[in-house]
Amino acid sequence: MKYTLKNVRTFEICPGFTARFVHSENMTLSFVEVAGGADLPEHAHPHEQVLNMLEGQFELTLDGGKLNLSAGDVVVIPSNMPHAGRALTDCRILDVFQPAREDFKNINVN
Repeated sequence: MKYTLKNVRTFEICPGFTARFVHSENMTLSFVEVAGGADLPEHAHPHEQVLNMLEGQFELTLDGGKLNLSAGDVVVIPSNMPHAGRALTDCRILDVFQPAREDFKNINVN
């Protein structure tokens, strides 16, 4: 199935974090735009997550340690690992989740 991202409905994950979701049977891709200064509260989920930095500077707190990320950096976040973050600048991030995020599948494509 083909998607055109500009036609995929946006969803505010939390203040300053806006995502467009594309789902396959076993994965969810989350194309995230983040406003500089926005904070992502600590959380964990059963999904494995691969965070791909496309643009910007982001500080990721992963299991208590801090990582400074920039374009081209990729981080694998194991399932149930506590993590949080803060956008140091405006950012674009591609998050890939496995298994698919059933909690976000109700967000329509159009």
